[in-house]
This record gives sequence, C-alpha cells and structure tokens, in this order.
Amino acid sequence: MENRAWLRPWEATSPYSPNSFDVRGMIRGLLRAHDDQSGLPFLIEYQGEVVGQLNVANILHGSMSNAVIGYWIIPAVAGRNIMPTAVALVTDYLMNVVGLHRVEINIRPENAASLRVVAKLGFRYEGLKQRYIHINGAWRDHMVFALTREEIPGGVLSRFEKGEVPPVKYPNPLDLQETS
Repeated sequence: MENRAWLRPWEATSPYSPNSFDVRGMIRGLLRAHDDQSGLPFLIEYQGEVVGQLNVANILHGSMSNAVIGYWIIPAVAGRNIMPTAVALVTDYLMNVVGLHRVEINIRPENAASLRVVAKLGFRYEGLKQRYIHINGAWRDHMVFALTREEIPGGVLSRFEKGEVPPVKYPNPLDLQETS
C-alpha cells in the first residue's frame, strides 16, 4: 500500500471489476500458476527487506518454449541495478534450469525505468502490441522485448556483470502513440 501511487500507472487492472487491487486474489492466482507450472512468482529482497516482485507468466514448453516476465520495485531502491540483476538471474534460471528457449518482457512505452532495465540487459526490441494489457483503467500499448538462448550463450547475468551487453537500438518511445 505504501507504494500504491508509484505502481498505479503500471499495474494491471480488470476491465470487468471495480476493485483492481485484490491482494488475496493475486496471491491465489500466483499460487495456482505455480502449481500448474504456468508461472513462477519471485520476491526481490535487498538488505533483508522485500523491495519488489518479479513474476514469470505464460510458461509454455514444447515448440513455443517461452515465458513472459513482469516486475516492479519500490522507489527507495530503484536505480541501484537490483531489478536488472533480478531479471538477469531469472532469465538465466528459465533458460538453464527450466529449459526455455525464449524470454519476453512487455513494457509500456512511457515506462522509462523499465525500458532502462531491458536496455541494460540487451533484450532485443520486437515490436508494439497495441491495446495489450488493461492497466490503470484502460487498454495500454506495450513494447515487446525478448532474448533467446542463442543470443546469450554465457548467460544474461554474466554478460551484464562483465559489461559485455551489446548496444541495442530501440525506437523512441515518444514516437509510439498510445492507441487506446
């Protein structure tokens, strides 16, 4: 609740429910996804305090071999490379332990902080999903970023820590008009 104002512009809402902040329902959904192996919830801890969350959703095996990562962090620790480190660790886990081939992250064009995370890790820009997720009361466009196992043979975390992330080119988010 302390970080509600910070997170509200980015948090998913339901177009069919007046209550968009249902913690119990969210936890039930995360546990259900974990049980059926379609998702993995992670808490992010820094200096003994929970400072964020990273969720892996839509885990698909077989010919798709893909998952989607979403995340948030509290403002007090934003900008300290905690989130890029967490995303790198989980991406490596998904590829090397779970055995996935591709990891995707979807970000609203105006979310500069999240765009910095994918840039720091070298996620490749793939395009724009129009009216993709209902957030803060409306359907919002999202930029799509991804990595495949072939792009990071030594792992995302190793490449990040060694400063070996290749420069990536992304469109200017200001040029991407919100369609909703």
